[in-house]
Amino acid sequence: MSDPRAGARQASRPTAPAPARVRYALVPVPRLSLGTVARRSGVHPDLIRRFVALGLVEAERDASGGLAFAPTAPAALARIQRLRTGLCLNYASIGLVLDLLDRISLLEAALRRTGTRSETPPWT
Repeated sequence: MSDPRAGARQASRPTAPAPARVRYALVPVPRLSLGTVARRSGVHPDLIRRFVALGLVEAERDASGGLAFAPTAPAALARIQRLRTGLCLNYASIGLVLDLLDRISLLEAALRRTGTRSETPPWT
């Protein structure tokens, strides 16, 4: 005969957490060096380092400790330069404006997915 309390004890045992799912890229993501980004964007490498320190541009460290950027980094730097010269914003303000523009893009994408359309053209 089986003990009815044994089933209750087994049910009350904490279950092991599900293993984390690790995803590997099938194709390595190309990264650009600091020099390449500086040449493509026309921005001095020291200013790019400052933008990274301020959080305006995302970068990672490569195996040798240098900065490695996504292929979209030159476009992001051009956007920062346009905001700086066109609107005369300081770097803290540029960070805020970039966050707001990204949020607007997300909201517009959500509107497109739901099929809701507005009469005004998109801001970005």
